Amino acid sequence: MHISDIHYVPGQRRKFDWLQSLAELKPDLVVNTGDNLSHPAAVDEVLEALEPLRRFPGVFVPGSNDYYAPQWKNPLRYLHSPSKLEGEPEELDWRRLFAGFEAEGWRSLTNRTARLDVGDHVLDFSGVDDPHIGRDEFQGWPETRGETPAPVRIAVAHAPVRAALDTFAQTGADLILAGHTHGGQVCLPGGHALVTNCDLPRSQARGLSTFTSTAQQVGSPRSGQPSRQVPLHVSAGIGTSATAPVRLFCPPEATLLEVHDS
Repeated sequence: MHISDIHYVPGQRRKFDWLQSLAELKPDLVVNTGDNLSHPAAVDEVLEALEPLRRFPGVFVPGSNDYYAPQWKNPLRYLHSPSKLEGEPEELDWRRLFAGFEAEGWRSLTNRTARLDVGDHVLDFSGVDDPHIGRDEFQGWPETRGETPAPVRIAVAHAPVRAALDTFAQTGADLILAGHTHGGQVCLPGGHALVTNCDLPRSQARGLSTFTSTAQQVGSPRSGQPSRQVPLHVSAGIGTSATAPVRLFCPPEATLLEVHDS
């Protein structure tokens, strides 16, 4: 199950109940791609809302709105360029949030790798901190031990920034999961996104698509490597920033993915 961009504000009871109901789907694994918070007092309710899901194996990466409270912006600015942190944003209690996730066994992929046994399968993960605010530091993949078949490699980031996706793809990812875009949040009829709030094409703002990595230039660390095509799933997310609480032609979502090792 891929969840992302909850952007929780205390008192959102419909969202709370819906999040708790997701556990009824009994996922084998939960992947949380960040931006859980949208208010300084939201940590306790987020942890409670996700408590049923935290009983399942899981991994997570942070987004900028796990670290910092949302700032008011003119929404029209998103049509011009991706958002950025300005001034001195209010820091949120991200340490307590992450500790709550890890207390139930979810693994942090914040510039880390992990190997998980999920059912009868071995999965290798590589995650990064939020590329949208320049905190990503790729750490490679878990060391292989000659397993047959080789573990499926799943890459995880909050923002699907092309540079981070390129690194994942060129180093052998089999699947990439990200959030951040809100699916465009305010879309044209049919769910056609106007923006992605990053450099990902609008046609890939939500759902499953194919990411084609950029061929490496001569002189780069991986020069001579051909481009690769990797499945990319971008979640349209569950909430919105507290400063722009509107979604149009882009309903909230959590996604169940079936991963086949072929």
